[in-house]
Amino acid sequence: MQTKSVLELADVKIIAAAAEAEALKNKWAVSIAIVDDGGHLLHLARLDGAAPISSHIAPAKANTAAMGRRESKVYEDVINGGRISFLSAPHLKGLLEGGVPIMKDGVCLGAVGVSGVKSNEDAQVARAGIAAIGL
Repeated sequence: MQTKSVLELADVKIIAAAAEAEALKNKWAVSIAIVDDGGHLLHLARLDGAAPISSHIAPAKANTAAMGRRESKVYEDVINGGRISFLSAPHLKGLLEGGVPIMKDGVCLGAVGVSGVKSNEDAQVARAGIAAIGL
């Protein structure tokens, strides 16, 4: 039997605070979602001024990144590259940049999804959160 790392509530709080700080520093109104390795929601915050739809998009991006074990941008690029049949992939709803997996020693612990600004800025906020726990 193998042992694996898992996100603890303390980790989630650190990631959330750092992601929120990055968004606020840049004056970006976003929603931030954090999920576990199975894509289950652990945290969701919609910052003041963020569009209501962003509270649905951020968890979808996080879920996609966790379930796929790769950034959600990979799927966006595949679809934009012409493989539109990928839109029928089951259980993947957040096929836009802004979902970033939380990886440790090659294992996915979960993911952060952000929505509300340009997609590369969403990803920047997610990465800032993940960096706060040293990953």
